[in-house]
Amino acid sequence: MESVSEPAEQSEASEVVVIHTDGACVPNPGPGGWGAVLRAGSRELELCGGEAGTTTNNRMELTAPIKALEALTRPVTVELYTDSTYVRSGITSWMHSWKRNGWRTSAKQPVKNVDLWQELDAACQRHEVHWHWVKGHAGDEYNERADRLAARGLTEAVEAARD
Repeated sequence: MESVSEPAEQSEASEVVVIHTDGACVPNPGPGGWGAVLRAGSRELELCGGEAGTTTNNRMELTAPIKALEALTRPVTVELYTDSTYVRSGITSWMHSWKRNGWRTSAKQPVKNVDLWQELDAACQRHEVHWHWVKGHAGDEYNERADRLAARGLTEAVEAARD
């Protein structure tokens, strides 16, 4: 995980953190990257990272909110924006049933990416997280920034693997 810009120390007055996340994989499956923009008041933190080996877009879309939530130093209210209907539907609609069914789908199949879903579930426990879907590549400033960070994470992971 790369920290692009560090925010000032979080103050107690920062009750809400707004997070935009994105993942990328080129090709899918293939090398991948993830990015996140965290904002609390006038402070911002950009995070990105990636995997040079074979991964999937869905895994990178899940990794971005995990890393963003794990970067928070204390429990806060989070407004989390993703352009992934897979992530938003999984966390808001499907996860309760998956957990009740021993991490199996309604068709009794193992949940794909269960390791990351469990990490995301754990990362959410410290915070009050409100999930929002935003259309990707539609001009939302922070979604576009998260997209660029995901592309950077992918590029840096591939270049690091070459060295």
